[in-house]
Amino acid sequence: MQKALTVTTTVREAVLALLRDFGMTTIFGNPGSTELGLFLDYPEDFRYVLGLQEAVAVGMADGYAQATHNAAFINLHSAVGVGHAMGSIFTAHKNRTPLVITAGQQSRSILPFDPFLFSSQATELPKPYVKWSIEPARAEDVPLAIARAYYIAMQQPRGPVLVSVPADDWAQRCEPVAPRRVSTRIAPEPEVMTEIGDMLDAAQRPAFVVGAAVDRDQAWDQLVALAERHRASVWVAPMSGRCGFPEDHPLFAGFLPAMRERIVQLLGGHDMVFAVGAAAFTYHVEGFGPHLPQGCRLAQLIDDPTIAAWAPVGTAAVGSVRLGTEALLARPAPPERSAPAARVPAPRAEPSALMSVAYVLQTLAEVRAPDSIVVEEAPSARPIMQRYLPITQSETFYTMCSGGLGFGLPAAVGVALAKPDKKIIGVLGDGSSMYTIQGLWSAVQLNLPITFLILNNRRYAALQEFAPVYGFTPGAELQGTDLPDLDFVALARGHGCDALRVSDAAQLPDVLRQALAATQPILLEIEVA
Repeated sequence: MQKALTVTTTVREAVLALLRDFGMTTIFGNPGSTELGLFLDYPEDFRYVLGLQEAVAVGMADGYAQATHNAAFINLHSAVGVGHAMGSIFTAHKNRTPLVITAGQQSRSILPFDPFLFSSQATELPKPYVKWSIEPARAEDVPLAIARAYYIAMQQPRGPVLVSVPADDWAQRCEPVAPRRVSTRIAPEPEVMTEIGDMLDAAQRPAFVVGAAVDRDQAWDQLVALAERHRASVWVAPMSGRCGFPEDHPLFAGFLPAMRERIVQLLGGHDMVFAVGAAAFTYHVEGFGPHLPQGCRLAQLIDDPTIAAWAPVGTAAVGSVRLGTEALLARPAPPERSAPAARVPAPRAEPSALMSVAYVLQTLAEVRAPDSIVVEEAPSARPIMQRYLPITQSETFYTMCSGGLGFGLPAAVGVALAKPDKKIIGVLGDGSSMYTIQGLWSAVQLNLPITFLILNNRRYAALQEFAPVYGFTPGAELQGTDLPDLDFVALARGHGCDALRVSDAAQLPDVLRQALAATQPILLEIEVA
């Protein structure tokens, strides 16, 4: 009896075919010697996006994956490349961004001899900030491992995964791997959603606290409809990396800080709080007392079971935010309620000799298109931005959920790659932009129409403003927080990026309009108080 022939291909060809099927034909990376086998006979339908440092490559991939709603593929160099990228991997983990990361490894035959540039514990190095990591036992298992990694990265809660690939694996023979359809959304338990629906119907003064998972799960319209149905005040959760509700809506109440006592104070008067796509609650400083106002009940809808597990009080439904809000909208209409009081508008910021951040962001709000996309990493300016730069449309705001710097500049590049028909505006602090300033080079090489705004206050202002929490008197000297003599115009031009400096408030509106109309990358260094 003749034995059936098995169709084989190389690991490289099998992986590229799989990536093609998954819609991942853009590869982000910074190559090293152990990764070169992947790029032999590189196919014309793939695009390689080079970051000049691994943190830049992962940051670009993070923005790209969020904006495309699909996992991004990253190729890093062994232990040192993963090490360089760890800060950005941590941020992607907190952002719940699906990333399939491959890391080079030395050839299998020399691994027993601790070769140069190998990773001694490749699967342990990125933990706990990847959902899964593996170095396949056999070369022919690499395509299966990458397929599994993709499905895990895409399942909620989404996040990064890592596959370590020895350098000689790419040329080995293997069987091709066919893609499969795997569900990425899981509906929350109907009985728990019924309980939450009953709580909402019974509430007299409900409040919603929305987090990044609302926009991440494309539930913006459903959330707006649900808030309008219940006439609920809507707050944005502390440290949210996305906007989940239009900030010009009559029901929008504002932003919660990451402080327990202040959250309780702001939510006072509400008898029910519904945390949607958000932790209940994220704290940044030690606090005391209750987590909710007296007499207030809590319900939560979240895609991450670990967040539901540590919530100190309340009823939690675990599953897709979109499917959960749709289930609540399918219920009969609740009793009529009066609308809550409208949010008090911010006072108008006026021009001054040294511009205020409020004036800069107010001017930006007036001249930008509402559907332009803001990618922000200016921590000290964020409370001011939340008053003077309203986000009013879905998928037009991205920042990091981690608190770790270095995301904003490369993420703006990734979002611009994903949304070539949109204007991308990077709003960056002077300190935070320096973590991944090399991303300007990538923006120039890709000729992306990004306007980078550097708010230059010559210091790590967020730390100086936070210092009183730890006992510093206001205005006291704080070591390591002054940033004099950084020339961002020179830095930008050194990377091939057009750049201007603005210090005159009277010139700002016209300069901003010109920069936003540019069809290539441009950086504005704006000197602020």
